Amino acid sequence: MFLRSKDPVKLAQWYRRHLGLAISAGGQVATWDWRSSRHRERVGSTLWAALDSADRDWGRGHPTAQVNYRVDDLDAMLRQLRRSGVTVDDRTEESRYGRFGWAQDPEGNRFELWEPPARYRSPERHIPME
Repeated sequence: MFLRSKDPVKLAQWYRRHLGLAISAGGQVATWDWRSSRHRERVGSTLWAALDSADRDWGRGHPTAQVNYRVDDLDAMLRQLRRSGVTVDDRTEESRYGRFGWAQDPEGNRFELWEPPARYRSPERHIPME
């Protein structure tokens, strides 16, 4: 989850203080590792980050948060969304953290799709993409 903020470090400190998020002092990111209840060998992680509103292209309007969904195959998911008439960004990004793409729901809320790098992918698909 990404939160838009005028002062990301201050906002992250507030969440640390008031909700107990495991954010390092002076930082603005927290992660939680977890295992699938059905497939104990499957490890995942959840990311929470306070980001400066100028750090990302947040899309139209003034959203305060952007949900990040983990996918097994970014290209297949983007094709599926486009075929369904969903507004999908032409741009994708690739880094050591994986591959990223973006789209919008019917109300214009932007969301991110994340295909983790191979070291974090499960050996089997558990949710069909198409």
